[in-house]
Amino acid sequence: MIYACIAASLFVSILLYFRIADRYNIIDKPNERSSHTLVTIRGGGVVFYLGALAWFVWSGGAHPLFFAGLTLITLISFLDDVLTLSNRLRISIHLIAVLLLFTDVRLFDYSWYLILLALVLVIGTINAYNFMDGINGITSSYSFAVLLLLWLVNRDVGFIDDRLLYCTAVANGVFAFFNFRKRAKCFAGDVGSVCMSFILIFATLSLILATGNLIYIMFFAVYGVDSVLTIIHRLFNRENIFKAHRTHLYQYLANEGRGNRLVIATCYGLLQVGVGVLIMIATDYPSITQLKVALCLLALLTLAYVGIRRYILGGVLKTS
Repeated sequence: MIYACIAASLFVSILLYFRIADRYNIIDKPNERSSHTLVTIRGGGVVFYLGALAWFVWSGGAHPLFFAGLTLITLISFLDDVLTLSNRLRISIHLIAVLLLFTDVRLFDYSWYLILLALVLVIGTINAYNFMDGINGITSSYSFAVLLLLWLVNRDVGFIDDRLLYCTAVANGVFAFFNFRKRAKCFAGDVGSVCMSFILIFATLSLILATGNLIYIMFFAVYGVDSVLTIIHRLFNRENIFKAHRTHLYQYLANEGRGNRLVIATCYGLLQVGVGVLIMIATDYPSITQLKVALCLLALLTLAYVGIRRYILGGVLKTS
């Protein structure tokens, strides 16, 4: 009943947000880099923060530093959706939020080089999650995949309050109701993708620290491979990697490949579940075996990326 009440409250909240967005013109207008063609409400992903807020109140204020960081990064992302802030201000707030997160999980008890590695991975993951939010349903589908993997591990490890996973999943379901459709009612916006990534990173980092096993970073492998290889391709072509584009593999599949966007989004989620399950199985074996499994999976994902990309672009060149 509690989760039903939370779902109902979030449903009402997002409907109210739609009214606010309509009034203040918080919309996403299509341009040459977009994968959509119609004006759509931006920032519907604010419901993710409201789901986390419900957990925070329910838990009696658990993990206050994490939630403070989440609040900061959500607020600055929402303002960036509305006003388009300077990169320096946005990155500064992101850094403060991440440092609050690190303090909450007691990461500063570890060596400086581990902290530096974690900072690079966390900032990279936040940006990757944001860049990958480009077609209907992909953020909700992929987030469900990561939440499912975290929930499965949490049954055995007990590294986090499962109410956070449930509240986040409920919020994601409410968002998916309006986004996982051919004609989306709203997009997540930076506020949604950044907020969701921050929550998932908190949970995954808690898992890694609880188990001492970095292999769980593979719960973001599909997004990671797409993001990293896309950056490499853009650098090779001497493009500005900080400029908006539509050259991720999922965008090629949706645009040049004319694929069904919801099918593509679902496949990304299912592929990540498959990778995550293999990683979970690998954790029952020695570290060297885990490393081999992780490297093999990354190699297969890389080959799939390169092969599909070449096939799609080759087809475009033949028809042009």
